[in-house]
Amino acid sequence: MSRNPLGRETDYPQQYAPEVLHGIDRKTGRRELFGEDDPPFHGEDIWNAWELAWLDTSGRPRVATAEIRVPADSDRLVESKSLKLYLGSLAMSRYASAQDLAALITADLSDVTGATVHVSLGNEPDSERLQIRPLPGDCIDDANGEFEYEQVDASLLQIGADNAHDEELHSHLMRSNCPVTGQPDIGSILIRYRGPPIERSSLLQYLVSFRLHNDFHEACVERIFSDIRDRCLTERLTVYARYNRRGGLDINPFRSDF
Repeated sequence: MSRNPLGRETDYPQQYAPEVLHGIDRKTGRRELFGEDDPPFHGEDIWNAWELAWLDTSGRPRVATAEIRVPADSDRLVESKSLKLYLGSLAMSRYASAQDLAALITADLSDVTGATVHVSLGNEPDSERLQIRPLPGDCIDDANGEFEYEQVDASLLQIGADNAHDEELHSHLMRSNCPVTGQPDIGSILIRYRGPPIERSSLLQYLVSFRLHNDFHEACVERIFSDIRDRCLTERLTVYARYNRRGGLDINPFRSDF
Protein backbone atom coordinates (compact mmCIF):
# COMPACT_ATOMS: atom_id res chain seq x y z
CA MET A 1 0.00 0.00 0.00
CA SER A 2 1.19 3.51 -0.77
CA ARG A 3 1.81 6.26 1.74
CA ASN A 4 -1.22 8.20 2.91
CA PRO A 5 -1.98 10.91 0.29
CA LEU A 6 -4.16 12.92 2.69
CA GLY A 7 -2.81 16.42 3.21
CA ARG A 8 -0.24 16.05 0.42
CA GLU A 9 -0.10 17.56 -3.03
CA THR A 10 -1.13 14.69 -5.27
CA ASP A 11 -1.21 13.93 -8.98
CA TYR A 12 -4.56 12.61 -10.15
CA PRO A 13 -4.00 9.38 -12.14
CA GLN A 14 -5.60 9.26 -15.57
CA GLN A 15 -5.66 5.47 -15.86
CA TYR A 16 -6.57 2.63 -13.52
CA ALA A 17 -4.33 2.98 -10.46
CA PRO A 18 -5.06 0.55 -7.60
CA GLU A 19 -1.68 1.43 -6.07
CA VAL A 20 -3.05 4.77 -4.82
CA LEU A 21 -5.39 3.04 -2.35
CA HIS A 22 -4.28 3.46 1.25
CA GLY A 23 -5.50 1.53 4.28
CA ILE A 24 -5.30 2.73 7.88
CA ASP A 25 -4.94 0.15 10.66
CA ARG A 26 -8.11 0.13 12.76
CA LYS A 27 -6.31 -1.17 15.88
CA THR A 28 -4.30 2.02 16.22
CA GLY A 29 -7.38 4.14 16.85
CA ARG A 30 -9.17 1.49 18.93
CA ARG A 31 -6.48 0.82 21.53
CA GLU A 32 -7.39 3.96 23.48
CA LEU A 33 -11.02 2.82 23.69
CA PHE A 34 -10.77 -0.96 24.01
CA GLY A 35 -7.11 -1.81 24.68
CA GLU A 36 -6.25 -5.11 23.03
CA ASP A 37 -9.81 -6.45 23.42
CA ASP A 38 -12.14 -6.91 20.48
CA PRO A 39 -14.55 -3.97 20.12
CA PRO A 40 -18.03 -4.64 21.57
CA PHE A 41 -19.93 -4.10 18.34
CA HIS A 42 -20.44 -5.19 14.78
CA GLY A 43 -21.14 -2.91 11.86
CA GLU A 44 -19.85 -1.49 8.63
CA ASP A 45 -18.70 1.69 6.93
CA ILE A 46 -21.17 2.58 4.19
CA TRP A 47 -19.63 4.72 1.45
CA ASN A 48 -21.62 6.34 -1.34
CA ALA A 49 -19.69 7.35 -4.45
CA TRP A 50 -21.84 9.74 -6.49
CA GLU A 51 -19.49 10.48 -9.39
CA LEU A 52 -18.25 7.12 -10.68
CA ALA A 53 -17.36 7.15 -14.38
CA TRP A 54 -15.59 4.86 -16.85
CA LEU A 55 -15.46 3.95 -20.56
CA ASP A 56 -17.05 0.94 -22.21
CA THR A 57 -15.13 -1.08 -24.79
CA SER A 58 -16.12 1.33 -27.58
CA GLY A 59 -14.83 4.31 -25.59
CA ARG A 60 -18.31 5.62 -24.72
CA PRO A 61 -18.41 7.24 -21.26
CA ARG A 62 -20.54 5.51 -18.65
CA VAL A 63 -21.62 6.87 -15.26
CA ALA A 64 -23.06 5.34 -12.10
CA THR A 65 -23.37 5.67 -8.38
CA ALA A 66 -21.64 3.12 -6.15
CA GLU A 67 -22.43 1.87 -2.68
CA ILE A 68 -19.39 0.40 -0.91
CA ARG A 69 -19.76 -1.50 2.37
CA VAL A 70 -16.60 -2.13 4.41
CA PRO A 71 -17.03 -4.44 7.43
CA ALA A 72 -16.17 -2.85 10.77
CA ASP A 73 -14.05 -5.90 11.63
CA SER A 74 -11.77 -5.38 8.63
CA ASP A 75 -8.08 -4.99 9.43
CA ARG A 76 -7.98 -1.54 7.83
CA LEU A 77 -10.31 1.29 6.92
CA VAL A 78 -9.98 3.05 3.57
CA GLU A 79 -8.47 6.52 3.60
CA SER A 80 -10.95 8.80 1.84
CA LYS A 81 -8.63 10.77 -0.44
CA SER A 82 -6.99 7.59 -1.68
CA LEU A 83 -10.43 6.18 -2.52
CA LYS A 84 -11.32 9.34 -4.41
CA LEU A 85 -8.06 9.12 -6.40
CA TYR A 86 -8.67 5.43 -7.10
CA LEU A 87 -12.25 5.90 -8.30
CA GLY A 88 -11.17 8.88 -10.38
CA SER A 89 -8.52 6.75 -12.09
CA LEU A 90 -11.29 4.60 -13.59
CA ALA A 91 -12.75 7.45 -15.66
CA MET A 92 -10.49 6.94 -18.69
CA SER A 93 -10.18 3.15 -18.43
CA ARG A 94 -12.25 0.67 -20.45
CA TYR A 95 -14.39 -2.12 -19.02
CA ALA A 96 -16.67 -4.61 -20.74
CA SER A 97 -19.57 -4.08 -18.34
CA ALA A 98 -20.63 -2.45 -15.10
CA GLN A 99 -20.50 -5.89 -13.52
CA ASP A 100 -16.84 -6.28 -14.49
CA LEU A 101 -16.07 -2.88 -13.00
CA ALA A 102 -17.90 -3.69 -9.76
CA ALA A 103 -15.96 -6.95 -9.46
CA LEU A 104 -12.67 -5.08 -9.95
CA ILE A 105 -13.51 -2.46 -7.31
CA THR A 106 -14.61 -5.23 -4.94
CA ALA A 107 -11.33 -7.10 -5.35
CA ASP A 108 -9.15 -4.00 -4.92
CA LEU A 109 -10.95 -2.72 -1.82
CA SER A 110 -11.11 -6.17 -0.25
CA ASP A 111 -7.35 -6.39 -0.72
CA VAL A 112 -6.59 -3.01 0.87
CA THR A 113 -8.95 -3.51 3.84
CA GLY A 114 -8.22 -7.18 4.54
CA ALA A 115 -11.92 -8.15 4.46
CA THR A 116 -14.67 -8.90 1.98
CA VAL A 117 -16.04 -5.58 0.73
CA HIS A 118 -19.43 -5.40 -0.97
CA VAL A 119 -19.85 -3.07 -3.97
CA SER A 120 -23.06 -2.36 -5.86
CA LEU A 121 -23.52 0.04 -8.78
CA GLY A 122 -26.63 1.96 -9.71
CA ASN A 123 -27.20 3.17 -13.25
CA GLU A 124 -27.75 6.81 -14.16
CA PRO A 125 -31.59 6.87 -13.94
CA ASP A 126 -31.40 5.20 -10.54
CA SER A 127 -28.99 7.85 -9.28
CA GLU A 128 -31.39 10.58 -10.38
CA ARG A 129 -34.20 9.01 -8.34
CA LEU A 130 -32.21 8.38 -5.17
CA GLN A 131 -33.60 10.16 -2.14
CA ILE A 132 -32.16 10.46 1.36
CA ARG A 133 -34.70 9.37 3.95
CA PRO A 134 -35.13 11.32 7.20
CA LEU A 135 -33.54 9.81 10.29
CA PRO A 136 -36.05 8.11 12.60
CA GLY A 137 -36.87 9.16 16.14
CA ASP A 138 -36.78 12.53 17.88
CA CYS A 139 -34.41 15.35 16.95
CA ILE A 140 -32.60 16.74 20.03
CA ASP A 141 -31.11 19.84 18.40
CA ASP A 142 -33.31 22.26 20.37
CA ALA A 143 -32.59 20.71 23.77
CA ASN A 144 -31.51 23.22 26.42
CA GLY A 145 -27.92 23.37 27.56
CA GLU A 146 -24.65 25.25 27.90
CA PHE A 147 -22.08 24.16 25.37
CA GLU A 148 -18.29 23.81 25.62
CA TYR A 149 -15.93 22.87 22.83
CA GLU A 150 -12.47 22.45 24.36
CA GLN A 151 -12.49 18.65 24.20
CA VAL A 152 -14.75 15.63 23.92
CA ASP A 153 -16.26 15.13 27.36
CA ALA A 154 -18.05 11.85 28.09
CA SER A 155 -18.79 13.01 31.65
CA LEU A 156 -21.48 15.27 30.18
CA LEU A 157 -23.68 12.23 29.52
CA GLN A 158 -26.44 11.79 32.10
CA ILE A 159 -29.27 9.27 32.51
CA GLY A 160 -32.64 9.46 34.25
CA ALA A 161 -34.03 7.19 36.92
CA ASP A 162 -36.90 5.74 34.89
CA ASN A 163 -37.06 2.11 33.83
CA ALA A 164 -35.22 0.98 30.72
CA HIS A 165 -37.00 1.69 27.46
CA ASP A 166 -36.33 1.80 23.72
CA GLU A 167 -35.66 5.13 22.07
CA GLU A 168 -34.30 6.66 18.86
CA LEU A 169 -32.70 10.10 19.00
CA HIS A 170 -30.85 12.05 16.32
CA SER A 171 -28.97 15.29 15.79
CA HIS A 172 -27.91 17.22 12.69
CA LEU A 173 -25.25 19.19 14.59
CA MET A 174 -22.42 16.65 14.40
CA ARG A 175 -19.09 18.19 13.49
CA SER A 176 -15.55 16.88 13.80
CA ASN A 177 -12.34 17.55 11.90
CA CYS A 178 -9.99 15.57 9.69
CA PRO A 179 -6.95 14.66 11.82
CA VAL A 180 -4.56 15.43 8.94
CA THR A 181 -5.95 18.45 7.08
CA GLY A 182 -8.10 19.97 9.82
CA GLN A 183 -11.02 20.29 7.41
CA PRO A 184 -14.44 20.03 9.08
CA ASP A 185 -16.61 16.95 8.65
CA ILE A 186 -20.28 17.77 9.16
CA GLY A 187 -23.22 15.40 9.34
CA SER A 188 -26.08 13.84 11.26
CA ILE A 189 -26.00 11.11 13.88
CA LEU A 190 -28.59 8.59 15.06
CA ILE A 191 -28.58 6.95 18.51
CA ARG A 192 -30.86 3.95 19.02
CA TYR A 193 -30.74 2.28 22.42
CA ARG A 194 -32.47 0.32 25.11
CA GLY A 195 -31.65 1.30 28.69
CA PRO A 196 -32.20 4.05 31.23
CA PRO A 197 -33.41 7.23 29.49
CA ILE A 198 -30.54 9.40 28.30
CA GLU A 199 -31.08 13.04 29.21
CA ARG A 200 -31.40 14.75 25.85
CA SER A 201 -29.67 17.99 26.83
CA SER A 202 -26.67 16.01 28.08
CA LEU A 203 -26.54 13.96 24.87
CA LEU A 204 -26.58 17.08 22.74
CA GLN A 205 -23.88 18.71 24.88
CA TYR A 206 -21.75 15.59 24.48
CA LEU A 207 -22.22 15.35 20.70
CA VAL A 208 -21.33 18.99 20.06
CA SER A 209 -18.21 18.61 22.21
CA PHE A 210 -16.73 16.89 19.11
CA ARG A 211 -16.79 20.24 17.29
CA LEU A 212 -13.02 20.79 17.53
CA HIS A 213 -12.10 17.11 17.83
CA ASN A 214 -9.66 15.70 15.26
CA ASP A 215 -10.36 12.14 14.15
CA PHE A 216 -11.65 10.07 11.26
CA HIS A 217 -15.40 9.55 10.80
CA GLU A 218 -15.17 5.90 11.80
CA ALA A 219 -13.20 6.60 14.98
CA CYS A 220 -15.62 9.34 16.07
CA VAL A 221 -18.57 6.96 15.79
CA GLU A 222 -16.73 4.27 17.73
CA ARG A 223 -15.86 6.74 20.51
CA ILE A 224 -19.50 7.84 20.70
CA PHE A 225 -20.60 4.20 20.89
CA SER A 226 -18.08 3.43 23.64
CA ASP A 227 -18.88 6.52 25.72
CA ILE A 228 -22.66 6.07 25.57
CA ARG A 229 -22.41 2.36 26.31
CA ASP A 230 -20.19 2.93 29.35
CA ARG A 231 -21.78 6.08 30.76
CA CYS A 232 -25.44 5.39 30.00
CA LEU A 233 -25.53 1.69 30.91
CA THR A 234 -27.29 0.70 27.71
CA GLU A 235 -28.58 -2.83 27.29
CA ARG A 236 -28.28 -2.46 23.52
CA LEU A 237 -27.01 0.34 21.36
CA THR A 238 -26.66 1.44 17.75
CA VAL A 239 -24.79 4.53 16.56
CA TYR A 240 -25.07 5.55 12.91
CA ALA A 241 -23.53 8.69 11.38
CA ARG A 242 -24.47 10.14 8.02
CA TYR A 243 -21.79 12.61 6.99
CA ASN A 244 -22.16 15.18 4.23
CA ARG A 245 -20.70 14.47 0.81
CA ARG A 246 -17.20 15.72 0.02
CA GLY A 247 -15.42 15.24 -3.29
CA GLY A 248 -18.22 12.99 -4.54
CA LEU A 249 -18.00 10.66 -1.52
CA ASP A 250 -19.83 10.35 1.77
CA ILE A 251 -18.94 8.02 4.65
CA ASN A 252 -21.61 6.62 6.95
CA PRO A 253 -20.26 4.43 9.79
CA PHE A 254 -22.70 2.07 11.52
CA ARG A 255 -21.90 0.37 14.83
CA SER A 256 -24.27 -1.81 16.87
CA ASP A 257 -24.23 -4.48 19.58
CA PHE A 258 -27.60 -5.99 18.61
